[in-house]
Amino acid sequence: MSDQQIVLASRPKGMPDAATFRVEDLTLPELTEGDVLIKATYFSVDPYMRGRMNEGKSYIPPFEVDQPLAGGAVATVIDSKFGELTAGDLVTGSLPWATRSVLPGKSLKKIDASLVPPSYYLGILGMPGLTAYFGLLDIGNPQPGETVVVSGAAGAVGIIVGQIAKLKGCRVVGIAGSDDKIALLKDEFGFDAVVNYKTAGNLADAIAEACPEGVDVYFDNVGGEVSDAVIRNLNFHARIPLCGQIALYNTTEVPMGPRIQPMLLTRSVLMKGFTIGNYQARFGEGMKQLAAWVNEGKLHYKETTLKGFDKLPTAMLGLFSGQNTGKMIVDVQ
Repeated sequence: MSDQQIVLASRPKGMPDAATFRVEDLTLPELTEGDVLIKATYFSVDPYMRGRMNEGKSYIPPFEVDQPLAGGAVATVIDSKFGELTAGDLVTGSLPWATRSVLPGKSLKKIDASLVPPSYYLGILGMPGLTAYFGLLDIGNPQPGETVVVSGAAGAVGIIVGQIAKLKGCRVVGIAGSDDKIALLKDEFGFDAVVNYKTAGNLADAIAEACPEGVDVYFDNVGGEVSDAVIRNLNFHARIPLCGQIALYNTTEVPMGPRIQPMLLTRSVLMKGFTIGNYQARFGEGMKQLAAWVNEGKLHYKETTLKGFDKLPTAMLGLFSGQNTGKMIVDVQ
């Protein structure tokens, strides 16, 4: 079978669809000194990748039309001309959407899959786990007895945020979009309460009922009307780690919502946006603590896995309709 890659066929306006992507055959170059040949095993798809489909300046360069998309992945080294990696090693990095690739060895990180499944390096021990860890602890600064609300609570980041908040002695309230996710968050991940934003009616009132002492920390993965409702319930000196705005990623017009600045001002609220790249110098700290919690059984995780290289676009599109619980992974072995 020939190697294949999936490229960005066109820049979407609004919600992407199958026509946004194109599968192509791929001819690999010969290895030169410092290169490795890798075979992809697992790919991560993440909401931030939608922003990279747009043209324009951001914190990360956009994807190029007619070039492969790229994202977090785990791969097996097939051949190496890089002294620190040998055939059979498992590596992770930001890899092109291709069945096999030739890449500089220095762009890859060797991983140990003896203690956890290798896909965990794309989730709880990867970007989502680090995002949850630093966003909640550094910006949210949760204190014992406080109430932490997490939107997108059943997603890759939200599940970890809720569990870390519980470890810090907080009351944790999630916001999710199905009864199955609500049951999972309560029964498996220890959330104290979960609000179904699709069926709650008046969402601000539903959040007030779930948070009788108000909201001290709001970990915002979603934005839009969900965040409008949470912000109405903030306590004085509340903190908002601003992680994602998935409700707005596919809008074609800027929506008009409540003016939140008076609420932030009069209640002395801190809202701070961040990306995981802000904490690159501290990745070792985060990985060490997350791994310890996992190995001690204090942090649990959930993956939604699709099988097959051709399922990458399906997995990506599924993020925007809530098809994932926990981390969305594509197994391409």
